[in-house]
Amino acid sequence: MTDLSAHHAVITGGGTGVGAAIAKVLSDAGALVTLAGRREGPIKAVAETLPRAQAIACDVTDEASVDALFEQAAASFGPVTIAVANAGAAESAPFGRTDLAAWDRMMAVNLTGAFLTARAALGPMRKAKAGRILFIASTAGLKGYPYVAPYCAAKHGVVGLTRALAVEVAKDGVTVNAVCPGFTETPLLQESITNIMEKTGRDEAAARAELSKGNPQGRFIQPEEVAETVLWLCSEGARSVTGQAISVSGGETQ
Repeated sequence: MTDLSAHHAVITGGGTGVGAAIAKVLSDAGALVTLAGRREGPIKAVAETLPRAQAIACDVTDEASVDALFEQAAASFGPVTIAVANAGAAESAPFGRTDLAAWDRMMAVNLTGAFLTARAALGPMRKAKAGRILFIASTAGLKGYPYVAPYCAAKHGVVGLTRALAVEVAKDGVTVNAVCPGFTETPLLQESITNIMEKTGRDEAAARAELSKGNPQGRFIQPEEVAETVLWLCSEGARSVTGQAISVSGGETQ
């Protein structure tokens, strides 16, 4: 059983879905947990269910906000040894109707947010010669999907960031990895299902079938499966695993 009792994890986008599942799994392993998100209500609600957790409002697209998050988290719970850049968002539209504002929004939250989170976490980790940086990317960082070109581009960027940073800090005791889930049972997935229903007139069952058919197992990924992958990457047994983009997708990508 992985023991993280000596660790402090910061998780962005920690109020719902995958972020909340990661917070619970790391907390169950003994870690101190700082949950971050733009909305205080959800992160506070999750923090209240965990024995050693705090919630700090943060906008990952804002440099000062991210830096303040890590400073406040460390002041309360000690040095951050695990950073999980999970905050993200997805919008869909045909490429020809995708404007620059939509492109910028997807880059800001999915890629710039990941960069700012890693940068804020890295300094103390390098000094300590130990740490884990984990990006929650997507199979959209490993392949293409129609109607979400900016999202795919941003997630491909996260995978590239993972690989470059991992090599740069390999001798500093810090590992850097990306976890790439397929369609996962989260509020973000439900938004996609609702969007399909509204645009195509299909019922929910048909919309779900359309999204799940790309998974060879014929199902959606569960948030807990993503969280368990993160837990393993935080373990001592994964200390030689770095620079990887690990697909959690039922075989959709290989």
